[in-house]
Amino acid sequence: MADLAGRLWRMSATGLCFIVFGLGGVIGRVLIFPLLRIVVRDERRRVLLARRLIRAAFCAFVALMRGLGVISVEVHGRERLQRHGMLILSNHPSLIDVVLLMAMIDRADCIVKSALAHSPFTSGPVRAAGFVFNDTGAGLVDDCIRSVRAGHNLIVFPEGTRTPRGGPMQLQRGSANIALRGGLDITPVRIRVTPPTLSKGEPWYRVPPRRAHFVVEVDPDIPIADFAPSPGREAVAARRLTDHLTQYFSRKPAHGTA
Repeated sequence: MADLAGRLWRMSATGLCFIVFGLGGVIGRVLIFPLLRIVVRDERRRVLLARRLIRAAFCAFVALMRGLGVISVEVHGRERLQRHGMLILSNHPSLIDVVLLMAMIDRADCIVKSALAHSPFTSGPVRAAGFVFNDTGAGLVDDCIRSVRAGHNLIVFPEGTRTPRGGPMQLQRGSANIALRGGLDITPVRIRVTPPTLSKGEPWYRVPPRRAHFVVEVDPDIPIADFAPSPGREAVAARRLTDHLTQYFSRKPAHGTA
């Protein structure tokens, strides 16, 4: 009976959290970000302020989920995220991975679906923050490199989507191309969640039997010089780096998830 009551509470609390998240997005679109556009005329300063507002909102959202007992969070190597101009690559087991990371990282940028620019819940924040859109075609890699070189911290999920529960990791080569073409060292992040929750294809109301515990590991940078291609061998280097990243993200974490 206690287990059932706990699961019902977490289901209700999860629903409440996402309602709050949606309302926050609408308020941002209707009130906060239009006002920011009027008050702050300089685009660069406006983007930085928008990203800080988003970070504050995500910190509040994570605090709400933790306070209601929906999740707990454990972070190792957080100090490695206290820099600017990073290319951050992470695995993607859960719907809220980007929220967790952006709550920890100053001046965070990310690649977002162009559809989010038209959603009533997300269009205000993503447009005001100047995030990289994934519909820029051949210019996407250049946009990503430009963001990092401008001092922003770009978060990329090499899989391109959430990892299917129990399925093998399938990394795309886009993140490797960004690192190699930009000559950018990689800050790798591994996220583990036990029990699994908010996985790909899983509805929000299918809560786990106990509170989900997130472990976020930030490891030392991967030097891109170790994978620098020789002339005419760019595709080979991208494949080699992608294979290395697949092995890295498939390893068991150094810290437990209990």
